[in-house]
Amino acid sequence: MKLVRLALPVPLARHFDYLLPQEMPITQGARVRVPFGRQEKIGIVIGFPEESDVPKEKLKAISEVLDQHNLFDEEMWHLLTWAANYYHAPLGEVLVSALPVKLRQGESTQRQAPMLFQVTEKGKEALASGMTLKAKKQHALLQELARLTNYFPKSSERYSPAVWKALGEKGYIEAVDQPFTPLPWAEKLAQRPIAVAQNRLVLNTQQSLVVSRLNFHQGFGAFLLNGVTGSGKTEVYLQVIEEVLKRGAQVLVLVPEIGLTPQTIQRFQARFNVEIDALHSHLNDSERLNTWLRAKNGESAIIIGTRSALFTQFQRLGLIIIDEEHDGSFKQQDGWRYHARDLAVLRAKNLAIPIILGSATPSLESLHNVQNGKFTELQLSRRAGLSQFSAQQLIDLKNQPITAGLSQQLIKQMQQHLEKGNQVMLFLNRRGFAPVLLCHECGWICQCDSCEKPYTYHQKNRVLRCHHCASQRVVPLQCGHCGSTHLITTGVGTEQLEQALSERFPDFRISRIDRDSTARKGALEQNLQEIQAGKSQILIGTQMLAKGHHFPNVTLVALVNVDSSLFSTDFRAEERLAQLYVQVAGRAGRGEKQGEVVLQTHYPDHPLLKSLLTEGYGAFAQEALKLRQLMGLPPYASQVLFRGVGRDNDKVAEFLQNLTACLQQIITQQGWQGFQLLGPFHSPMAKKAGHYRWQLLVQHTHRGLLQQLLSHFDLHKAQFLRNNIRLTVDIDPQDLG
Repeated sequence: MKLVRLALPVPLARHFDYLLPQEMPITQGARVRVPFGRQEKIGIVIGFPEESDVPKEKLKAISEVLDQHNLFDEEMWHLLTWAANYYHAPLGEVLVSALPVKLRQGESTQRQAPMLFQVTEKGKEALASGMTLKAKKQHALLQELARLTNYFPKSSERYSPAVWKALGEKGYIEAVDQPFTPLPWAEKLAQRPIAVAQNRLVLNTQQSLVVSRLNFHQGFGAFLLNGVTGSGKTEVYLQVIEEVLKRGAQVLVLVPEIGLTPQTIQRFQARFNVEIDALHSHLNDSERLNTWLRAKNGESAIIIGTRSALFTQFQRLGLIIIDEEHDGSFKQQDGWRYHARDLAVLRAKNLAIPIILGSATPSLESLHNVQNGKFTELQLSRRAGLSQFSAQQLIDLKNQPITAGLSQQLIKQMQQHLEKGNQVMLFLNRRGFAPVLLCHECGWICQCDSCEKPYTYHQKNRVLRCHHCASQRVVPLQCGHCGSTHLITTGVGTEQLEQALSERFPDFRISRIDRDSTARKGALEQNLQEIQAGKSQILIGTQMLAKGHHFPNVTLVALVNVDSSLFSTDFRAEERLAQLYVQVAGRAGRGEKQGEVVLQTHYPDHPLLKSLLTEGYGAFAQEALKLRQLMGLPPYASQVLFRGVGRDNDKVAEFLQNLTACLQQIITQQGWQGFQLLGPFHSPMAKKAGHYRWQLLVQHTHRGLLQQLLSHFDLHKAQFLRNNIRLTVDIDPQDLG
């Protein structure tokens, strides 16, 4: 038997050898089903070694070969193997995670044609004789099928599967085999124009220069499109995409949030007469597989998706766009922890195609890449059309009467804007009714035992939920410490804000957009449509509402409270707050009406707030880069975060101490200098879902040396594998919590 080397989806940085029966043809990149312990797993073929470290008599044979071809094209294989090495992730997990769930489960890669049916001779005779079926639905379907010259797909939503089945069992209809042939999108266009001309906007001078620069570029190029909110970045994307499509190439557009996907698709569909598909977490497994295959077969012209859409394979990819490139959602926070933005740049380089990274608040990493000449910056400093920059105002909350987090001054301004027929948006980054339920007698706080953090009170469902581990409990009737029944809530969440405003402004409709209100499929799209149609006048939301949405009738935007973000142990907190403020503020005055931005705070003299309001994000970013360089922090240094998680606090602490000693020993043996080992220490969130969390942060100004340290550690990693402690290694961490 021949030896086959596999990568399996297990958290082990090693390969596995199996035996291949002679009658099974196989190739690299194919899926195979193999016995693994007491279960079976699906692995990916990565090679055909001459010898194995395991004696041949102990090797097991492959159970089944699922593919006759490589599932990965050369470009994707190169990207994924590089990523596995850079992020020090098991190759099996990396390869399998790049496939749709259905393929991970062993489903076929063959596209299935829609099930087609036609009326049999028996069915025609039944209709001709005037016989009426007792079941009205069956009779209606049979008549409809008889009228059609083409076969009718079984997937028609008007008739249930039971109706089709009943007609088939009676012999009145029969299935028709029809092989599926993928038709590339360019061939389907025929004589239709790619773009709908009347939806193309007139560019201003800045936009025209940027579009010309991008359209005349050949080969790889990373372009940072630094455009203020409302400057027309999307129109730039659309006009550049049009030229790419005319060359017969496909386009990948990455957006940070699923909330941005519907409006992006709508705008693209109104503009282009091409096949456009979406990839995001609200699709079911079958829909994701179908979209993945359509792109791979060249049937889709444009794929719009969130982070994981990066791993979609294309027949001919010609352009990558990352909208809101600064957003933290592009960093994967579980499994193998890649950064989609960074890998997208590498993918564009490997394919020798351009990539556009757009943002009104570019990340400090991208601005640093501009300084180093790795990225080319293209600026849009003017708002498109007739929209003007919004007036900005700080409201000092000290010594003011507050109602559900709102000052009387803000309520008065809301009234003025609403009476003029405009919309008002309130941003509050805390969902639920109130963040804390406490005892008015003794101060006891009702908290999640698994995370040791306060529960959030959700009034609508009358439950307490932990926003860290998702556990919930009923609202207690009395204090858990003193037995008092005088329990009160403190703090403000989006639910409480919605309730207070509905009482204060009963004549105006309110839309609340957060993770709770949009959990049901289609709820987000419905809310956005109602806002666009002007059916809702007051908009309340968390970060979901702050990113990328275009609401031309919103003239007042208020950040209810950002004080918790002004004082943080995370060195990225100020950058995130600055980005959030600019993004939220950018929702105001996007039409022809003058916008107004209000920020409520107890700290109006905070230097970050004063800098943002007087000098803008660009000045803040340059100062922040200077400070990062002075302190030796990213992007002027590289980091890796080791985190240990387990149920025994002392054992996790000891585990991280031993790991630290191992790393220090490697550094000493190699004679390296300049490493900083910070920790081990408790994670900022020391306990989550019943597990204690300790971490170690390793830093060096030279990325290559840090990678060498990790490669040496991989040789010792086996001794740190525990059943009771989970170790994660996060390269270029974005979240130190």
